[in-house]
Amino acid sequence: MGNRSGRTRRRGEELLKAIHDAVLDEVLEVGVARLTMDGIGRRAATPRTTLYRRWSSPIEVLLDALYHQHPLEESTAGADDLRGDLIRALRLMADWAFSRAGRAVAAILTDPQSAALMSGALHERVFAGRGGTFTRTVLQHYADRGHFPADLITPVVADIGEALVTKHLIDKGRPPTDEALAAIVDQAILPAIGFGPRT
Repeated sequence: MGNRSGRTRRRGEELLKAIHDAVLDEVLEVGVARLTMDGIGRRAATPRTTLYRRWSSPIEVLLDALYHQHPLEESTAGADDLRGDLIRALRLMADWAFSRAGRAVAAILTDPQSAALMSGALHERVFAGRGGTFTRTVLQHYADRGHFPADLITPVVADIGEALVTKHLIDKGRPPTDEALAAIVDQAILPAIGFGPRT
């Protein structure tokens, strides 16, 4: 017999992804203040009782979705391509910014009420757990292996790449080219940690 409710039986990762996608779409449509378990459940085609088995509130569902869909930067195994790894980290950020999760974060942080409610939790439970700022993981990886002093990774240095990519996204409304990302690395990040400009 068919499922009279119109819902298909999903489990595990398939169900989790459907719920994560649903909460992000719901935030983009109605905002954080109007986020409800009923709304998430309808969009995910799953009963709200299923949601309450795992999460205590719609904000908890949202934070879990943002955590799981936030990309993780990685360094090359041999730690022999600092420039390339930094460019790849910034590309990861630029691509994420146009993803469902990236657009949801932008919507949250550009709404004063939502930002006041969630900015602390976003930084503590999503960004910090996924490496902090884009490029920080790469920079720390190379500093730990003696490529440059770790004390050069100040908060400003860790934020340079992310800030410049964000400015590009705001100014241009589209992802930066590989050439633009390379310029950020060559002209801002590498000089800040003691590497001269490329000739």
